[in-house]
Amino acid sequence: MDFILSGVAACGACLFTNPLEVVKTRMQLQGELKSRGSYQVYYRNVFHAFYTIGKVDGIAGLQKGLAPGLLYQFLMNGVRLGSYAIIESSGYIHTNGRVSATKSTVAGAVAGVVGAVMGSPMYLVKTHLQSQSTSSIAVGHQYKHRGMFHALAAIRREHGILGLWRGSSAAVPRVSVGSAAQLSTFSSSKELITDLQVFAEDSWLIALSAGMMSSVVVVLAMTPFDVVSTRLYNQPVDHQGKGKLYRGFLDCFSKTLKKEGLTGLYKGLGASYFRLGPHTILSLLFWNELRKLYQLHR
Repeated sequence: MDFILSGVAACGACLFTNPLEVVKTRMQLQGELKSRGSYQVYYRNVFHAFYTIGKVDGIAGLQKGLAPGLLYQFLMNGVRLGSYAIIESSGYIHTNGRVSATKSTVAGAVAGVVGAVMGSPMYLVKTHLQSQSTSSIAVGHQYKHRGMFHALAAIRREHGILGLWRGSSAAVPRVSVGSAAQLSTFSSSKELITDLQVFAEDSWLIALSAGMMSSVVVVLAMTPFDVVSTRLYNQPVDHQGKGKLYRGFLDCFSKTLKKEGLTGLYKGLGASYFRLGPHTILSLLFWNELRKLYQLHR
């Protein structure tokens, strides 16, 4: 039940934040491996990107990749948050009755690795679909998928079943770092807010406030890994399924840093916060409240 509740909570958050994921993906692919000033800027900022995508691709363009996005959230966060909930319930993350920063970070990272591997095929398809756009505002490599099932079939046909896990070398560090930052700060913040007695003991505002604190840490820690992950998943590949731009995570990281500087690794930071911030807050709030409801009526 922990896994199901976690997956449902993440899907609920995804319904609200998917348009921001589309914007974030486009901004991270814009000017790929090009120095500043040497490429055309289609998306100047988060709000301009929203307007541009809505105007050119239509309102539906802002919900591209929703189906694989929901499945990815259910699989990845169902496993990740569900695993963490079990670890938390067992008492592992506590030392002398208090949340241990080290133990909660390790537990979050381990749960993140498992979730990342499970959800990787859906993240691959989601990234392909969200980067697809009208040629006048296209950024990154443009795949020609007609939908989620067509994309899964095409990738499997061309590169075999393992081709669906292409890019997972970036997904594992991305999700493990994000998960460790998110869950450790969420548990610690929740404990701190409870100790300060700002809200009633069982108030949903405790989880909301802890989620808001956690979201800032997550975005700062995760954005460079998110940029690398988006680019590895979206890069064109040869007939053997090998990337034409990057050999792997470290190669993509170093090339981006060399060509675009540190700001290249933080491309779309505003979009990342507008997407990861609300998603972190909503998913952790829904997760916390659903678990409380389940415990109450079990």
